[in-house]
Amino acid sequence: MANSDSSTATLPIALKENTVPIGSKIAELNESRSDLLNRIQGLKQDLQGWRSKLDTQVKIHRDELSELKKSLNVEVDQLRKEFQELKSTLQQQQEDVTASLRNLGLQDSTGDAKGAEEPMLDVEDQEVHASVEEVIEKRDEN
Repeated sequence: MANSDSSTATLPIALKENTVPIGSKIAELNESRSDLLNRIQGLKQDLQGWRSKLDTQVKIHRDELSELKKSLNVEVDQLRKEFQELKSTLQQQQEDVTASLRNLGLQDSTGDAKGAEEPMLDVEDQEVHASVEEVIEKRDEN
């Protein structure tokens, strides 16, 4: 039993000797933990800064895209209006040429029915031009 008493008596001394390295290890771990927490905090701030910059850039690009979309819509509307005006002008010119061709055909002294039937209401611009040239040539021959 004396042996067991001596082992218990020496145990606290051994623990005291081992506590110094444990204490320094705990201090190192606390310091390391503090450094890691500081680094994590710095990284969080960096991430927040990057997010803020990205959000700003996204907003700027969305605004630019919105302005471009508005501009393109205005241009498309303007082009539609111009095409409609061109269509109306071409239809009016076609009607005028058709009326002129009819008048030329009616005023022809020969009364040639073939010349009066040639003009059509739904002809392409090139066909109208060719028809006008034919009528002029026929009139000049007479």
